[in-house]
Amino acid sequence: MSQRSDLQRRRAAVESVWSRLVPQLKTTGAATRGAGALRHELAESWVRSLHSVDPGRDSAPVTDGGAVHHRWTDSPLRRPVDDLADQLHSIADDAGFVTAVTDESGTILWTCGGRTMRRRAEQVNFAPGGRWDEQAMGTNALSLALRTGHPASVFSAEHLVAALHGWVCYCAPVHGPDGSVLGVLDMSTTWDRSNPLAMSTVRSLVSAIEVRLRTEQPPHRARDAADEVRLSCLGAGRAVRGDRPLGLRPRQVEILTLLALEPDGFSPGRLREALYGGRPVSASTFKAEISHLRRALGGGIATRRYALTVALSCDAVEVLRALRHGDAETALRLYRGPLLPHSVAPGIEEWRTQLEVAVREAVLASSHPEHALRYGEHAPYDTEVHEHALRLLVRGDARRGIAAGRLSRALRD
Repeated sequence: MSQRSDLQRRRAAVESVWSRLVPQLKTTGAATRGAGALRHELAESWVRSLHSVDPGRDSAPVTDGGAVHHRWTDSPLRRPVDDLADQLHSIADDAGFVTAVTDESGTILWTCGGRTMRRRAEQVNFAPGGRWDEQAMGTNALSLALRTGHPASVFSAEHLVAALHGWVCYCAPVHGPDGSVLGVLDMSTTWDRSNPLAMSTVRSLVSAIEVRLRTEQPPHRARDAADEVRLSCLGAGRAVRGDRPLGLRPRQVEILTLLALEPDGFSPGRLREALYGGRPVSASTFKAEISHLRRALGGGIATRRYALTVALSCDAVEVLRALRHGDAETALRLYRGPLLPHSVAPGIEEWRTQLEVAVREAVLASSHPEHALRYGEHAPYDTEVHEHALRLLVRGDARRGIAAGRLSRALRD
């Protein structure tokens, strides 16, 4: 009780400073009174931050999801974090924290934590893709650690943005073998769970990551193409490593597809639901499928939270990335049909619908008739697509016959 009372008094004190000081800084660009109650590095950060950040904003800006997936796949931090994933998940779950890893720009690449805390964190975009550098999100532990190269903690209203006043954050930078800052590790929770021991935990985890960075192979060494898994799941399902088929059963291809499409991974319960829905399937059957896939990948799947730890390329992921960049030409070239068309797994069906809608909308928005013609090969009963192709094809274009024939069949059936 005494500790909570102390935290309440501390929170009230910093809220009072925030209420007095932020309006001064917004008006004059400098504090005329009350700044002495705030740590010097925080006051300086508030001054810098107010040039680009509205204290009333409700969440962090977000970077394109496809770009974030690519950054995390290529990040030198990914393998060390994957090695420590079980420990990171355990600490976050047991202590009620959300743990995040960023790149050197302050963009979050990976998070873990319990469902409730992650949901709260996602409301302010403390999730993969969220930008937490000082220019984007003002004073916070991540931005301070990146700027100073030293561990930082920020409690309640020490955050410039009011939406973060319910949080406390503990953060430390991760240095590469050459001394450069590669990103930061942050542990965040609600202000009433503030605990000075959290910083020592963060420091210990960062030290473990840095040890792995020093002992593993150079992070920028070119990947051996023979080690990369290639997953084709549009129109059919097939996985190969180099030129060798992996020989996966349909259920294992479904699992691999879901893990490719959701690089942050699944809790065991959520993955099981995505595969089986409400069907009564034993835990041993589910675990056997995971184990077989893990063996086929030579490991490649984290244990506590199922996520890929092996280099993998996937046609469905590449289609989504192209669409996010407005590249309909590449998306249509790669799209060879519905996602695992014979699968009835609920998670696959959801992604199948999302992909079909996204590709179809790109086709209907395109002024290139070849896009509608190409998509029409995979959508024989889609009259709107065939009509769109006919509208775009000029008279005398021999391809009008193809579009007209498809439309006639669709209307007849």
